[in-house]
Amino acid sequence: MALLEAEDVVKHFAVERNLFGRPTAFVKAVDGVSFHVEAGETLALVGESGCGKSTLSRLVLRLIEPDAGRLRFEGRDLLALDAHGLRAFRRQAQIIFQDPYASLNPRMTVGQILGEPLRLHDLVPPDRRRARIEELLRLVGLEPRFARRYPHEFSGGQRQRIAIARALAVEPKLIICDEPVSALDVSIRSQILNLLRDLQARLGLAYVFVSHDLAVVKHIADRVAVMNLGRIVETAETEALFAAPRHPYSRALLSAIPVPKPQAGRSRMLLQDELPSALHPPSGCRFHTRCPFAIDDCRIVAPQLLADASGHATACHRVAELPPAETIVPSDGALSPALERLVAAFGRRKEGPVPSGVGTIGTTPTAV
Repeated sequence: MALLEAEDVVKHFAVERNLFGRPTAFVKAVDGVSFHVEAGETLALVGESGCGKSTLSRLVLRLIEPDAGRLRFEGRDLLALDAHGLRAFRRQAQIIFQDPYASLNPRMTVGQILGEPLRLHDLVPPDRRRARIEELLRLVGLEPRFARRYPHEFSGGQRQRIAIARALAVEPKLIICDEPVSALDVSIRSQILNLLRDLQARLGLAYVFVSHDLAVVKHIADRVAVMNLGRIVETAETEALFAAPRHPYSRALLSAIPVPKPQAGRSRMLLQDELPSALHPPSGCRFHTRCPFAIDDCRIVAPQLLADASGHATACHRVAELPPAETIVPSDGALSPALERLVAAFGRRKEGPVPSGVGTIGTTPTAV
């Protein structure tokens, strides 16, 4: 039994109403999405901005309510839970938001932020909470003395570590990571990703990792679900998707990944038209207005998401007829010799090796 299951989930937002208050126009943010997440697994939701991946992540936690469909967690129907059951479920499932500057209350100290979920769920006796807060800070690589500070005293990377600690406070089984590194400097992203991977290995966590950065997804996800205008168009194991993407939309996304080797041969798939509006999505396959392989059936009939024997599922009428895609992402993704020497020169440190992703942060707020 899967840890999390979503079946035909739908969420439409009313954007226009008539004089009587009845909705007359809807944004189809999520339009019949199904997926599952196993315990200890990382499923990545990827796609362009506006495809519905962040909305879907909030539907999973019932931060917003779906219009239709089914959500199950460990076999329980999440849509049938009352307020008490919903609170109990949210102890098992948490979220890390995109913006570390907006997700922490500026009027609360770090100790109060981490102590709040312990108090709400009555997980730790009052006399043990301080020790538990110190444990959480160490777990994410921060010093216990930081518990007395306020969020504005930290850098973006440190704030995201605090947000991760808050999510871990209730000992969840599932964490929704809503673009957790997109607001951080490039130099900090790898440390936060390493931290998330280390925590997953140590605690057996499952992640739903929302991102538009496929280079990040390649290094953290076990499976990938590609979304386009509210629907999933392809799902596969990460290695299989990057080695041979099948849907034209997946190929276009992967061909946009920069490869740090100018000599690497690859084919590019450029999309000419603008992304259609989710207010009036195209009929049939919603990608057909930008797809170079579209035929008449694509404009009329919406393709079903069908899986092969390996579990690689694609929603495309012409998936069996498309040319091979092995050169979309070159298998030789290494740097050129000159760049390798340059990276090695800048990567050497006189004081010793670079600390791991879960190393303790010291005194300087920017040293994350």
